[in-house]
Amino acid sequence: MSEDMIRDEQPRAAVHPGLARRLTAEAIGSFFLFCVVIGSGIMGETLSGGNVAIALLGNTLATGAILFVIILIFAPLSGAHFNPAVTLVAFVRRELPGREAALYILAQLAGGIIGVWAAHLMFDLDILQFSSKTRTGTGQWAGEAIATFGLIFTILGAVRYRPAWVAPAVGLYISAGYWFTSSTSFANPAITVARAFSDTFAGIAPADVGPFLIAQIAGALLAAMIGGWLFAEAR
Repeated sequence: MSEDMIRDEQPRAAVHPGLARRLTAEAIGSFFLFCVVIGSGIMGETLSGGNVAIALLGNTLATGAILFVIILIFAPLSGAHFNPAVTLVAFVRRELPGREAALYILAQLAGGIIGVWAAHLMFDLDILQFSSKTRTGTGQWAGEAIATFGLIFTILGAVRYRPAWVAPAVGLYISAGYWFTSSTSFANPAITVARAFSDTFAGIAPADVGPFLIAQIAGALLAAMIGGWLFAEAR
């Protein structure tokens, strides 16, 4: 979400964090988010005895929980994006300069991919691997567009009317998205790329990444356009 929007709710005397601190926050937050997504998928699949629904439930609960935590602690620093789609919307809304937006995305990718490797290390898997899990088709692409649209819409609405509830709102939305979308709601271009480097429960085949990214960006931009109008302050 936008750091400027979050900071509007902070005391005006608060010091604007430097770029290095903001990028570090984005990298660390992405590390834990991606590590939890992959790690909980591995753990869920291991303990579920072949029951995919149970594995997905474990994956869901862990992802929603970590989103609540990292947004809560990092929002005052970087705005807690952890997602290039959120960063893109902040840039489009002129809340983040282009150079900083690009650095945010690089930090998200770098921290997130290291998080994926850390999950592999913890579970004694090959650290470097590529996914073989096919995720393709019109239904899944539509699922990603809708999931990302809903995520951005959730952020914009919560920041506008209930800023203190952004962290639980995002955590709950993504938890729901795991179950109501055909794609299990990646809704994040960086984590889509990172999942291609994990041949585990949460992985995605590298060949299927491109269409997911297009759907996510389209959903994010549409949400920014509609949300910007719907949640605009009265003038």
